[in-house]
Amino acid sequence: MLEVRGLESGYKRSTVLQGVDLDLQNGRVLGLLGRNGVGKSTLINTLMGLVTPSAGKVTLDGRDLTGKRPDVIARAGVALVPQGRRVWAPLSVTEHLDLAARRGKGKGPWDMARVLELLPRLGERRRHTAGQLSGGEQQMLAIARALLTNPRLVLMDEPSDGLAPSVVDLIGEAIGRMKAEGVTLLVVEQDLHLAFAVAEDIAVMDKGRIVHRSPTLDFRKDSSIAHTLLGVA
Repeated sequence: MLEVRGLESGYKRSTVLQGVDLDLQNGRVLGLLGRNGVGKSTLINTLMGLVTPSAGKVTLDGRDLTGKRPDVIARAGVALVPQGRRVWAPLSVTEHLDLAARRGKGKGPWDMARVLELLPRLGERRRHTAGQLSGGEQQMLAIARALLTNPRLVLMDEPSDGLAPSVVDLIGEAIGRMKAEGVTLLVVEQDLHLAFAVAEDIAVMDKGRIVHRSPTLDFRKDSSIAHTLLGVA
C-alpha cells in the first residue's frame, strides 16, 4: 500500500531523514519506535506533505505522492492524527465532526454514527468545545476527525503523549478496533506497551533511517534489540 524509498527531508539547512525505506501493507499496523530526535515526527510530517522532501519517493497504491501538498495527499486517502492533538479549542465536538464528515461523505464506511459507536465518550460531550475536553477526549476527537475522512491510511504521531495509563489503554482499544475494521495505520509511539498491543510489526528509526524491522512478537522476544536501539531494559 505505502512504499517509501530513499526519502530525505528536513528543515532549512538541516537534513533529518537520511534515506528512509519503508513498506506498509494494506490493513496492517506498523509501530514506529525510536529515541527522541531521530526523525519519527519528521517522517510523519513528510508523508503528510507538511515537510517537503529533498530526495526519494513516496507512493500510495502506486500513486506518486512525493512532494505533493497536504490537501492532495489527504484527498488521496491519507489522514493524520498529529502529536498534541491540534484540535480547535473554540469549536464544539459536533462542529469538528461535521467538518470532517463533509470531506469523507460517500467515500467509505466511516460515518458519524459509526465513529461515535467506536468512541462513545464523544457522543456524551458533543456540545462541549474542544477546549473543555480532557487530553484523552481530545485525542479521541483527533482520531474521530481522521476516520470521518474515510482514509486509506492513518498516520498517528505519539497518540499516548501526555495521557494517563488508563486513558492510553482506551486509545489502544480504539486503535485495535480500527485495525479489526481493516484500517491501515502507521503509529509513531514511545509507549512500548501501546505499540506492542496494537502493531503487528515494529520498525525502529535511528539517525534518520530505519535500522530495524521485525514482527512484533519477534521484537518482544529479543530484549537486546530494544536495549541497543531504544536504550530500555
